[in-house]
Amino acid sequence: MKKKITKAQKAYMQNPIIQFFKFIYLNIRILLIVAGGHGGTRK
Repeated sequence: MKKKITKAQKAYMQNPIIQFFKFIYLNIRILLIVAGGHGGTRK
């Protein structure tokens, strides 16, 4: 079963700028979680 995707959603999904920002946002979140969770290098 394929979910029906509207034209607006398709354009949103295929927008490289939005994809790029989402990718950076996720990377920053992961970096913050990793850095915060491990308390950096100083301990």
